[in-house]
Amino acid sequence: MNYISRKIHLYNVTMGLYMLDWWERCLFNMLIMVLLWFVCYNGSKSTMEFYNNHLKSAIFVGGNFGAGATVPS
Repeated sequence: MNYISRKIHLYNVTMGLYMLDWWERCLFNMLIMVLLWFVCYNGSKSTMEFYNNHLKSAIFVGGNFGAGATVPS
C-alpha cells in the first residue's frame, strides 16, 4: 500500500466511511468539500476586510512607518 492509499484508508476508517456504499461516500465527500469551500471563502473575505480596515492604515500612513503615524479622518 503506498502513501496515498494509506491516507485514504485512514480517512475512511477515521470518519466511518468504510461501511458506506460508494455513492454515500461520494455524497459525504461532496458535503465536506462544500463546507471547506464555504469556510475558506468567508475566511479570506474577513481576512481581507480586517487587513484593509486595520492593518493597511497602521503599516503605512502618509509616508511614515510605525507608531508616529496618525490616521487621517
